[in-house]
Amino acid sequence: MSKEENNNVSSRRMKQWSKMKGENSWTMFKVISEFVDSFEIMNKIGPCISIFGSARTKPGHPYYQLATEIAKKFTDEGYGVITGGGPGIMEAGNKGASMNGGVSVGLNIDLPFEQGHNRYIDPEHNMNHRYFFVRKVMFVKYAQAFVVMPGGFGTLDELFEVLTLIQTKKITKVPIILVGTDFWTGLKGWIKQVMLEQENNISPDDMDLIPIVDDPNEVVRLVNAFYSEGESSELSPNYKL
Repeated sequence: MSKEENNNVSSRRMKQWSKMKGENSWTMFKVISEFVDSFEIMNKIGPCISIFGSARTKPGHPYYQLATEIAKKFTDEGYGVITGGGPGIMEAGNKGASMNGGVSVGLNIDLPFEQGHNRYIDPEHNMNHRYFFVRKVMFVKYAQAFVVMPGGFGTLDELFEVLTLIQTKKITKVPIILVGTDFWTGLKGWIKQVMLEQENNISPDDMDLIPIVDDPNEVVRLVNAFYSEGESSELSPNYKL
């Protein structure tokens, strides 16, 4: 870089923050506190299945009923159920676990709409989070599998974060099961045709990470097969922290 170019860079007026709130300096302590509180509760809970899905799905909807049935079947297998703690599919998952005498965990998040914890969460396992990323760690760290029901942006965010963590080996491989052929087939087709075949942005083996099923028994079978047929025999908290 010439002297003239260096002078131009040094004299360039860079943008500055208009205002830095004093409370930002305390954010780190708030985050640490939230992690500590969540870890203390979750460390006492056994292996669980995380169920993702829309907060807007109404009771009586086929997907609501399906999520309830899946949760029941996992409690029969000895697993607890973790959801986002709100209404819709989350409520259905907690309902299935609670009605079947299983562990029912709710990881609530403070939102301006939609969210408010459902009544099927165990009182001692009902947690409130300020930060999405803390909540996501709890979802992922303590789950032995992820059941992804139809949902919106939040569900897609959770799905692709888990896929990224597994693909990059930041967490150990665990089952991810998409439930709902009508809902998920188009997305999986786009991933295959565009991301894989057209752009080569993923590996062929990555397609095996997201089977699509409709039958609750098949969901449970896939998880049991994963832990009994050589993929992994261990049930342990996730994340390489």
